[in-house]
Amino acid sequence: MTPDLSIVVPLYNEASGIETFHRRLCGCAGQVAAARGLRVEIVYVDDGSRDDTAVRAAQMPTLGVDVQVVALSRNFGKEAALMAGLDHARGDALLFMDGDGQHPPEMIETFVSLWRDEGYDVAYAVKADRLDEPTSRRLFVKSFYRLLNFGASTRIPEDAADFRLLSPRAVAALRRLPERNRFFKGLSNWIGFRQVAVPYRPDVRRFGNSSWSFWRLLGLSMEGLTSFSPAPLRIAAMAGAGLAGAALLYGFWITMEWLFWGIPVPGYPSLMVSIMVIGGMQLLVMGVMGEYVARILSEIKARPVYFVASHVLHPASPPASGE
Repeated sequence: MTPDLSIVVPLYNEASGIETFHRRLCGCAGQVAAARGLRVEIVYVDDGSRDDTAVRAAQMPTLGVDVQVVALSRNFGKEAALMAGLDHARGDALLFMDGDGQHPPEMIETFVSLWRDEGYDVAYAVKADRLDEPTSRRLFVKSFYRLLNFGASTRIPEDAADFRLLSPRAVAALRRLPERNRFFKGLSNWIGFRQVAVPYRPDVRRFGNSSWSFWRLLGLSMEGLTSFSPAPLRIAAMAGAGLAGAALLYGFWITMEWLFWGIPVPGYPSLMVSIMVIGGMQLLVMGVMGEYVARILSEIKARPVYFVASHVLHPASPPASGE
């Protein structure tokens, strides 16, 4: 029998907390399964962890739910891990959540209720606020979403997390999308259907340290922008048009000064500034175009998004006494 709901959990260096998280997740998933008569599976995707996360995940008890453990051959990135989970999940509906314990498993019941009782196809978690984050990070996130949604036909909700449930028809639509450079937050919003935001507050991370440094966040942001939004190209075009307009007005003004007031035309300083501004603008536009060309090249090569090093499936077993 195939599951009704698959819970996809990407993992990266979570060996210290995976067992505690697994018991908590199985407890919440088991309660929902028993209350609603659902068959649930958990799909752990180890994204090339440097510790023994994959080994520990494969050795954990099932505790009443089916468990798959998919170990990738190296670290391909979170988006690739989510895609691997999407490919290997057997359930009709899918729920994506992080394995660091900050996405509370207790919210699974809320998501399932919105899907089964109220007919929503996509229920996604949205941070209630970012008061616990540094000001610099809050400004970075706000700027990113402003840029991402600039001129977009489908807006991506600000502060939306990957923590979300997709109904069977939403999952089918997501699987039909052919691109390989994926931004799941954007794609799950782009497919449409009935969607609802669910406010939440992330739990405190109890084990390990976050692997999301500023540069990794910046890389993910660039991947999201270039694979989902044309905003950088539009802004570069607008900046180029603005620079050309300013140069035209400046040229007209200095010509009028020379003709009517006899003021000599400025020499090398203005010329050097003009060359540097124009040259910098050209390099910026070339860099933005290069990012898009790189994405196009990646799509044309059609290399696999990930490789699986090992894959195990543990059928459900009844929870032990006292669990």
